[in-house]
Amino acid sequence: MTALEDLRLIEHGAQLFRGAASADLPELEAAMNALPPDQAGIRLHGVTALTAHLAPTGCIGMIANKVFDAEAKPVRAILFDKSAVTNWSLGWHQDRTICVREKLDIPGFGPWSIKAGLHHVAPPIKLLSRMVTLRVHLDDVPASNAPLLIAPGSHRRGRVPESSVAQVVAECGVISCLAKAGDIWAYSTPILHASDAASCPEHRRVLQVDFSADNLPGGLEWLGI
Repeated sequence: MTALEDLRLIEHGAQLFRGAASADLPELEAAMNALPPDQAGIRLHGVTALTAHLAPTGCIGMIANKVFDAEAKPVRAILFDKSAVTNWSLGWHQDRTICVREKLDIPGFGPWSIKAGLHHVAPPIKLLSRMVTLRVHLDDVPASNAPLLIAPGSHRRGRVPESSVAQVVAECGVISCLAKAGDIWAYSTPILHASDAASCPEHRRVLQVDFSADNLPGGLEWLGI
C-alpha cells in the first residue's frame, strides 16, 4: 500500500502537507470557535478572520499556490465538526457542486440547488477536475476518529455514475487519510471519498476550502469566501 507521504495530487488525487498550518492553528481555532458549536457542517461566507490565511502568502493559500500552475482563489469553505453529538457517516461520492452569487441559465451548468441559503450548481466535470480541495485539520485524526477515506486515482474517472461507484472504489482501493492537527490534505475535488462514523468519537474539526484558477462563463460568478 502507498504510504501517505508518497501520495501525489496528480497521480493519486491526494497529497499530504505535514504541519503546514501548525503555526497558525491558534488563530484558525479562534476563528472557528466564533461559529455555532455541534453542527455537522457550516458553510462559511464573510468570515474575515480567514482572509489572511487564504491569501497567497497565508498557510492555506500558500499550499494552493504550490499545487496550481496558475494563481488560484478560494471559492467555497465549509467547517466540518464530527463529534459524539454529530457522529455521522457518509457513503462514497464525488463533490459535484460549486457555490455562485446568483442563478443564471448557462449551458452545461445544472442542476441547481440552495444550500444554507446559497446558490449551488453542478458545473461541467472538466471544471471540477481542475479544482483542488484543501482540508485543514484542527484536531488529530487517528483511525478511530473517522479519517476521510479516498479511492486513489478515481479523480481520473470523470463523472462516476452512482451505479458504478462501488466498482470504481474496488478497482482503485481505499486509503485512510490520517492526520495530525495542523496538517493540510490536498485533494482533486472530484475524487471519490467517504467517511465512517468515529469508533471513539472526539472533535474532528476540518476546515475545507475549495480553490479554482478558472473564471466562470456567461456572467456566472464564484461566491467566494
